[in-house]
Amino acid sequence: MKEKVLIIGAGPAGLTAAYELMSKSDKYEVIVFEESNQFGGISRTVNYKGNRMDMGGHRFFSKVPEVNEWWKKMIPTQGALPYDDVVLHRESTIVEGGPDPEKTDRVMLRRNRLSRIFFKRKFFDYPVTLKMATLKNMGFGTTIVVGCSYMKSAIFKRKENSLEDFYINRFGKKLYSMFFENYTENLWGRHPSEISPEWGAQRVKGLSIMAILGDIFGKAFNKKNRKVETSLIEEFAYPKLGPGQLWEITADDFVKMGGKIIKNAKVVKVIKDENNKMTGLAYEKDGETITVNGDYIISSMPVKDLIESMNDVPEKFRKIATGLPYRDYMTVGVLIPHLNLKNETKIKTIGNIVPDNWVYVHDRTVKMGRFQIYNNWSPYLVKNIENTVWMGLEYFCNEGDEMWSMSDEEFGKMGIREMVQMQLIDSESDVLDFHVERVKKAYPAYFDTYEHMDDLRNYINTIPNLFCVGRNGQHRYNNIDHSMCTAFETVKNIMGGVTAKDNIWNVNTEKEYHESK
Repeated sequence: MKEKVLIIGAGPAGLTAAYELMSKSDKYEVIVFEESNQFGGISRTVNYKGNRMDMGGHRFFSKVPEVNEWWKKMIPTQGALPYDDVVLHRESTIVEGGPDPEKTDRVMLRRNRLSRIFFKRKFFDYPVTLKMATLKNMGFGTTIVVGCSYMKSAIFKRKENSLEDFYINRFGKKLYSMFFENYTENLWGRHPSEISPEWGAQRVKGLSIMAILGDIFGKAFNKKNRKVETSLIEEFAYPKLGPGQLWEITADDFVKMGGKIIKNAKVVKVIKDENNKMTGLAYEKDGETITVNGDYIISSMPVKDLIESMNDVPEKFRKIATGLPYRDYMTVGVLIPHLNLKNETKIKTIGNIVPDNWVYVHDRTVKMGRFQIYNNWSPYLVKNIENTVWMGLEYFCNEGDEMWSMSDEEFGKMGIREMVQMQLIDSESDVLDFHVERVKKAYPAYFDTYEHMDDLRNYINTIPNLFCVGRNGQHRYNNIDHSMCTAFETVKNIMGGVTAKDNIWNVNTEKEYHESK
């Protein structure tokens, strides 16, 4: 008789685990429960009237060979140039025998990476570089202050008790105040001095002024095999129709192998017996509550919700889970005929728009945190690539707060007003259409009861057949590849009969885990 594996959530971690179990063994019956009717979680793609939105912006880049091979297996790398590269005579990586994006959809594009900071109506490279354009934008006086500030931070290191300490140690106080302090507070709703430095260690590990200088000199001297920090990559993979395409394909292949996915199924209870083992779960669908028994549970649902839905949890651990903070996310897709920002780079684009994938907004007069230009992620995300610019204005908020409580119409118009204020467009009448999306618990946060997360993790580890995976499942700001790695490790443990889970929790915690092959 097959063992039954119940997987909560059809995001990157849940679907990777489901696919791996079904493809590697015939010993398991695998069922995935997804609360929404879409696949991919925050990595989903929203199709609005033929214009597609990438929720949050997802570059497919990893230093883990297993992840890269998995992506190539699911969606082969382009064997011919995509539409915009062809018409603009741009170069990008092609693989002999790979699919042609003009003829088929199941193809992974190779895209140029460009992200910049928009500060005082000027563009600064992200990560901040030390080239002449940066120094010119900052001005001579500010440049001197930045240099002295960095030298001071290099000599007098701060004890890293907070994210503020982390950034100042790597960039100096002046650069921190210009490019990190306000943006970070906008992102998290807390000042960096109140946030654990662990977030910085996971998201920008290895990145500093010295890393930037090393990359500059590595390029200048054509140093082969130079070590490149994740934040400094110059080309990345990207599914033709957005990140959700990968998870739609994965879900489809999983079902073809015999797996089962139940959509619009909200898990409301996970059931533990007197021997501290999971025996199943209950979910709500169409007004009915249904209970399913299982031998293993793999959970990518927010660990806060997991613990709150579990029976017989000691009060100490329930309090930790209840206090775990999250940051929610809202975005408005805006369709316009023209973007005012002038393309002063050497990168050619259709309509000569700026070539950025996304731009970090460091403007204290607006609430916008970032904006995406979907034309530059993939020409196939935009219905009319020649005559329109399709953008995503991103805002960080808390569920139930003033911004979250706005109607879609109110929120969309607020974003459009800020576009005018930032001089991205001339007037609100320039907008052809807009669409609003909301994502709950998009960013697990590193404050409040997070300092006791290790205690909660140790409690979860006492339950032998419960495995927590992914960004929300582990309350860790994981990239797609990190989330997939937690699934890989979980499947290895289940198939090998291993109940210890350190290998799963250790993904994206060791400094070198993703820094070298």
